[in-house]
Amino acid sequence: MAQLNKLKLAPGFNVWIVGIAVGLIALHLTLTLKANNLDLLSTSMVFWAAVSSLVWDKKDKLSTESGIFSSFLGASLLSSVLLKSALVSGNDVFLRFSPFISAFALALLVSGAKGLKQYWQELLLLGFVSIPQGVVHRFADFTLLTAKLSNFILQCLGFPVVRQGVFILLPPAKIEVASGCSGVNGMLQLLGLALLFIFMFPEINRKQKIVIPFVALFIAFIVNGIRVAILTLLVAYSSSKTFDYWHLGTGSQIFPMIGIVIFGLYCWFFILRKPPKNQLNSDM
Repeated sequence: MAQLNKLKLAPGFNVWIVGIAVGLIALHLTLTLKANNLDLLSTSMVFWAAVSSLVWDKKDKLSTESGIFSSFLGASLLSSVLLKSALVSGNDVFLRFSPFISAFALALLVSGAKGLKQYWQELLLLGFVSIPQGVVHRFADFTLLTAKLSNFILQCLGFPVVRQGVFILLPPAKIEVASGCSGVNGMLQLLGLALLFIFMFPEINRKQKIVIPFVALFIAFIVNGIRVAILTLLVAYSSSKTFDYWHLGTGSQIFPMIGIVIFGLYCWFFILRKPPKNQLNSDM
């Protein structure tokens, strides 16, 4: 009876699994593009590519034995994703959860519940894409810290700013640092990239694995503080059209890219370019 509950994938079925995975990725990216959520689109492209690479590297070591219940559950979840995708309109929150649900369903279909531990890295990465910004605000509010940092930056630049709580006063403007401007989204993005970097380069030491996420959070916080300071100047000295462009328009995508570039440079110069210890000792 135990053998009846196990399903071993036929060799030809692997091609179908790859095809389904590619189709789900293309569907998610297309819906995200139509929703004009450029932030989620860029993040999803990076994480989908990374997850695909991680799975491909260990494809020959994966256990592909599933069970009847796991296969049924995985197929049901995939069907629900396809059905919901057909009904998505606009910037639906489902677009954030779709990658994780799709990957979880495929893992169940291929390896069953017992084989999920093989994909913990991939599921963790896609789980970061799924975290809504509002959920983080319930546990950690960075609005006041962001207001203090932006106010400090403007003071260092010589502007006559005054801070009142989360409000920054730069006559004749008064800016409120709302929760959406606290930089949580950028922090989640860089934290996810930090985990991605750790998974992609497992040879780095334990100390570096601990430091890298904190560096990512620090970079995201500083970049967002500079962003809020710039937006404050735009409100005080520029037009509303210019402010809208840099606040919610295409210009707003530049700041996350700056954070990613800085984090990438940090990883390159301070981690990847460091020679191994045995090479240092030989040079001595």
